[in-house]
Amino acid sequence: MSKVMPGRYTAQMEGSFVVFIIGMRINKLWAVHKWLPVFMAMNPMLQELYRNKELGFLDASFHLSWRGVSLVQYWKSFEQLEDYARKGANHLEAWRHFNKKVATSGVVGIYHETYLVPEGHYECVYNNMPVYGLAKAGAHIPASGKRETASGRLGRNEKPAQQG
Repeated sequence: MSKVMPGRYTAQMEGSFVVFIIGMRINKLWAVHKWLPVFMAMNPMLQELYRNKELGFLDASFHLSWRGVSLVQYWKSFEQLEDYARKGANHLEAWRHFNKKVATSGVVGIYHETYLVPEGHYECVYNNMPVYGLAKAGAHIPASGKRETASGRLGRNEKPAQQG
C-alpha cells in the first residue's frame, strides 16, 4: 500500500508528454477462456516497459470495473509510444493473438485513446493521496503559491475561490 502524503500536491512535467488510455471490456462474461488471455497479456507488456525506461514509458495506473480494466499510461512522446506499439515484442505477440483468437468474436472489446499534451497545458491536484498518476510519472510537488488553484497551475493569474 502506498504512503498517503498529507496536504495538497500537484505534478510537474518537463516538456510535452503523452497520455495513453488503453483498456478492455468483457462483453460475454461466461467466455472466460476467450477474454482472460487478453487480460493476462497486459502484465508482460508492463513489465517490459518498466524494465526498459529508454522506450519512453513513464508510468501507468490501473482502473478496474466489473466489466473490464483500463490503464492510464504516461509516455515521453508519441513517437516512442508508436514505436513500442509497432516493435515491442510483448505487444506484437499479444496483438497477433488477439486478432487470431478473439478480434471478430465480440467476446471482448479493446480500446485506446491518445492525448498529446503540450508543455504547460495540464493541471492536476492530489489532496491527501499517495504519489499517483501524473505526479508519479513526473515530479510530485506542493500545490502552493502560484500552484494553489487550477488556474495558477495552468499559468493563469486567477484568485482562489472563497472557501467556507
